[in-house]
Amino acid sequence: MKRIVILISGRGSNMEAIQQRCVEQGWPATVVAVIANRADAAGLAYAAGQGVATAVVDHRAHASREAFDAELARVIDSHAPDLVVLAGFMRILGPAFVQRFEGRLLNIHPSLLPAFPGLHTHRRALAAGCKAVGATVHFVTPELDHGPIVMQSVVPVRPGDDEHALAARVLATEHVIYPQAVRWFVEGRLRVEDGVVSHAGGASQVYL
Repeated sequence: MKRIVILISGRGSNMEAIQQRCVEQGWPATVVAVIANRADAAGLAYAAGQGVATAVVDHRAHASREAFDAELARVIDSHAPDLVVLAGFMRILGPAFVQRFEGRLLNIHPSLLPAFPGLHTHRRALAAGCKAVGATVHFVTPELDHGPIVMQSVVPVRPGDDEHALAARVLATEHVIYPQAVRWFVEGRLRVEDGVVSHAGGASQVYL
């Protein structure tokens, strides 16, 4: 049984989707802990209500990013995870942290990476005249919003879309592809070779 630790900063809607699918679909895994960098993160209450252990590692209580990363890693390691999932975790993690969990650290980003890493993805996509946007699940590497791509969703841009409408439709697809990617990981179905991720059974890695 694989052990999953999820990191959040806010309401944790992707965390909810992953935890729910894990239970409903009977994955060979358990979400053993949800950790936030903010004590007021709304997702903590949901996790606790599901019987999942919770913890807070407040970044403001640490003098440096390295000190925060070290304490966060210590708390994560106390749960002996097979997989660490970033689900709306709004802190940049340093190279030492990323290397510590290399190959078992996943993130989701609301763009079709490598396009539009960083913030304000939907605003930037609209300004660039993109006809389609989406979300990307990827393994985390020290370079921000980069790393081997596990799965992507594709969302058409509609006439009259603003960044809020676009963000809502992309988020709905995140709740599909992130649980799917996590399930593939815990079932041992992902292969990474030369920085490219494939599904061992040939399943589509694109959600339309």
